[in-house]
Amino acid sequence: MARVVLAMSGGVDSSVAAHLLLKQGHEVIGVFMRHGEESPVATCSIDGSSTGPALPIVSQRPDHKQGCCSASDAADARRVADNLNIPFYALNLQQEFGQIIDYFIDEYVKGRTPNPCVMCNNWIKFGKLFDYADSVGAEYVATGHYARMAEPTKPGDTPRLIYGVDPSKDQTYVLFGIKRKFLSRMLLPVGHFEKAQIREMAAEVGLRVADKKDSQEICFVTSGKHDEFIKAKRADLNTAGEIVTTDGTVVGQHDGIEKYTIGQRKGLGVAHSEPRYVTHINAKNNQVVIGVKAELGRSELTADRCNWLVDPPSKQFPCMAKIRYNSPATPATAYVLEDNRIRIVFDDPCNGVAPGQAVVCYQEDQVLGGGWIE
Repeated sequence: MARVVLAMSGGVDSSVAAHLLLKQGHEVIGVFMRHGEESPVATCSIDGSSTGPALPIVSQRPDHKQGCCSASDAADARRVADNLNIPFYALNLQQEFGQIIDYFIDEYVKGRTPNPCVMCNNWIKFGKLFDYADSVGAEYVATGHYARMAEPTKPGDTPRLIYGVDPSKDQTYVLFGIKRKFLSRMLLPVGHFEKAQIREMAAEVGLRVADKKDSQEICFVTSGKHDEFIKAKRADLNTAGEIVTTDGTVVGQHDGIEKYTIGQRKGLGVAHSEPRYVTHINAKNNQVVIGVKAELGRSELTADRCNWLVDPPSKQFPCMAKIRYNSPATPATAYVLEDNRIRIVFDDPCNGVAPGQAVVCYQEDQVLGGGWIE
């Protein structure tokens, strides 16, 4: 068949992806992408043994269910590679990942809500990994994402990115920013199965990660403490200010806008007779605006830096628009604007539209493309 570079995180999904690719007859090269903070406590060599040049791996955080770049994850990935008898390489991408961290901090300081996982896919997993694939003569790059590649609708067109079989695990949203030219070289084997089936397969072939918990948090930030991470990286940062209601009434103080995101309800530090939500963040004067749930609704949005996985659509088209990874897609009409921008008008007001997040457009089960909410 073909030579395939597989991103191995040490989790059950990418591990079973290796098994499925081998079953299909591919030659698989497992790659672990080291991109966290260095620790001298763990090493691995390119063949997965304990000898050879040391590659520092990040130390595991005890409060993180499972990341994608910890020492134990690297060890799990290596053991799976050994079990399946495939070569295993650890790539040092710490410099590249520094750009993800800078982006993450800059967005929060601007009062926006970043999505580092999408950026990691764009810049690293389906960016630098293709460079590595080219260097080893691999035709394809594969991951353990829950999404599928489908045949093009017409001869000569690119393959289509569509929903995974398991709707509760679908990850097409975080893949919208991949360059269209890479679609014909992507393999997403686990997207054809439900999560329970993937765990069953892992157990059947004797993979120790069969019961390993899924990653739920950003891999480089302690759960729920992204504001502490930002202040540790930017010690001179001062984004403290007022908490105000939508009518401008000052109801409290906060010690940094980086603690807040649109739609947030918990941790506001103010008491009201009914729940209040963050409706707006004004980075110019460090104000956090709160209101009742009805004030969260937005009838439209604009987004820039659009990426299309199909031929650029017409000026206006119906779609299902998704504004966050864990939000359902919402019926809308999309208007293609100049300067690689798009306007989305929802059929019904949509809650929690957050600048800095992505909006992704679907038709039926296919990803058309998307952009970054302005």
